[in-house]
Amino acid sequence: MSKVVLITGGSSGIGKSIGTFLNTKGYIVYGTSRNPQHYKDSPFPILTLDVKDGETIMKTVQDVINKEGRLDVVINNAGTGITGPIEEIPDTEIKNNFETNFFGPLKVIKAVLPQMRKQNAGLIINITSIAGYMGLPYRGVYSASKGALELITEAYRMELKNFNIKMTNVAPGDFATNIAAGRYHAPLLDDSPYYKTYKDTLELMNTHVDHGSNPNMMAEAVCKIIETNNPKVHYKVGAFMQKFSIVLKRILPDTVYEKLLMNHYKL
Repeated sequence: MSKVVLITGGSSGIGKSIGTFLNTKGYIVYGTSRNPQHYKDSPFPILTLDVKDGETIMKTVQDVINKEGRLDVVINNAGTGITGPIEEIPDTEIKNNFETNFFGPLKVIKAVLPQMRKQNAGLIINITSIAGYMGLPYRGVYSASKGALELITEAYRMELKNFNIKMTNVAPGDFATNIAAGRYHAPLLDDSPYYKTYKDTLELMNTHVDHGSNPNMMAEAVCKIIETNNPKVHYKVGAFMQKFSIVLKRILPDTVYEKLLMNHYKL
């Protein structure tokens, strides 16, 4: 029997690549978007869901269950970027980022767990980020929101063991998607003490995305995880040096690693 998969943020970027790939493999795939009417040419259905709106989450999850009778895999992919000097990012934007990247996935998880418990089976994949393993300059809020999702997944996994529900993190590096277009950028202020370093770092970040890996790499990785009996706690997908940066953080003294990052970003 084909597994039923729900992907938040499945209309573009990594989410669309994952959904398209799984669809070709015979999975029953549903994606979500805040504006599904814009994606009528999607190879799989796109349903209305805003991860900041609990009502849309509950309705869409129930609609899928009513139609298919089950829900086997949920991929928390919806997320948003944010850049800027932490001092200059408005509090409302920081809270908004956490609402999308952290509290949103938690709302989705809470909505699907009753069905997965009823089935005595299920898999939840949280798409985080390699940036969530380290505090990156001018991406500190993003690093924090993704890092929080990484850590809470570790705890959640243990709490769900008795119900045969599995959960894992997949941390992508830089992929060639449209994430930069939807990212909140704190404005470059001419009189800001961070003006030059923020400007240079922003240009470097955009270059990384423009020259990022093919998102199909993430799609293939997620498919392998779904087909694994006992997924690991953490997966990292991306260029070698991006994954290796996590290893370096683990083995190097903090100040040495900090200096490496500052040299990389020319700070």
